[in-house]
Amino acid sequence: MDADVFGQVLGAVREFVRKEVVPRETEIDERDEIPAEIREKAAGLGLFGWALPEEYGGLGLGMAEDVRLAVELGWTTPAFRSLFGTNNGIAGQAIVHHGTPDQRARWLPRLAAGEAIASFALTEAEAGSDPGGLTSRAVRDGDRYRLSGTKRFITNAPLAEVFVTFARTEPESTGSRGISAFLVPADAPGVTVGPHDAKMGQAGAWTSEVVFDDVELPADALIGEEGKGFGIAMASLARGRLHIAALCVGLAERALAEAVEYARTARQGGRVIGEYQLVQALLAESHAELAAGRAMVHEAAAKYDSGEDRKLGPSSAKLFCTEMLGRVADRAVQVHGGTGYVRGVTVERIYRDARLFRIYEGTSEIQKLVIARQLLKG
Repeated sequence: MDADVFGQVLGAVREFVRKEVVPRETEIDERDEIPAEIREKAAGLGLFGWALPEEYGGLGLGMAEDVRLAVELGWTTPAFRSLFGTNNGIAGQAIVHHGTPDQRARWLPRLAAGEAIASFALTEAEAGSDPGGLTSRAVRDGDRYRLSGTKRFITNAPLAEVFVTFARTEPESTGSRGISAFLVPADAPGVTVGPHDAKMGQAGAWTSEVVFDDVELPADALIGEEGKGFGIAMASLARGRLHIAALCVGLAERALAEAVEYARTARQGGRVIGEYQLVQALLAESHAELAAGRAMVHEAAAKYDSGEDRKLGPSSAKLFCTEMLGRVADRAVQVHGGTGYVRGVTVERIYRDARLFRIYEGTSEIQKLVIARQLLKG
């Protein structure tokens, strides 16, 4: 995208986030729901398709632009970004890069316009950090497949119109082998979506169990080649991990800004608390770590766009930035003292919201394994 045009998009998103979403954060947290008018305005800004190709109605942003946008989205509740994150990220990218022309034509324009939401149905109760342990099955029956299995913690499942679903098509396969990807309409007979989970944080970002009970799928529901689904999942997750790292940079910026403002105005012992050196140390440590995370994200995004590195950088950035956010959020609560532990205070919500980033789209422990394996390849 032209730099000037992207600057205008970024400015419009920044203004919308800070003037219209931030004032409703408490409402979103308490109601566990994104208001319909916010969804409509987000669609009007093109947020449901920022990473989808322009030919399908998206903005076609590259990774360097993606991370800059993510930082702005990170300034507010993660539930806002989560509403359209799967369209642009793990679900949408699987269709963009591995879907047939018909699959792309059918789904991408609707995803980009915000008319439909796609979910990424990979995780299972016994296959989270290690997707190779999944047990869902898709059995070939003539010119069709019959899909059965249960998925867990599927983001946006109650809102989805289509699931990018992963299942074994080779019954005797283990690990990453023999897994295929399918497009499964949410209204297909045999698809059941459970109630959304009550979580520690990120209220308004709905996750649910999804059950596939002998769902009949046409052969053209297959995404890419049969048996190559694990690679499709990992490629989508790599881009998503870098996006999540940038999102954490934005949320850490917000947490630090809240802590600095509180330190400037709150008083203890007749003095503004920002005058105390131990409070200053908390702010300084957060600033330094945030600066490191920001630099890491931008470097990783540049290498992702050039094709130089699409594994080591994204995993390194996700590991560092998600852990960094946890520390920055913790210090922000500490600066606020008892006030920071009270519901309705921004840093208390950020503290709860931050915890999930170290778990989803690959835990911190999995990122360490990915990083080490890449290093050992030489």
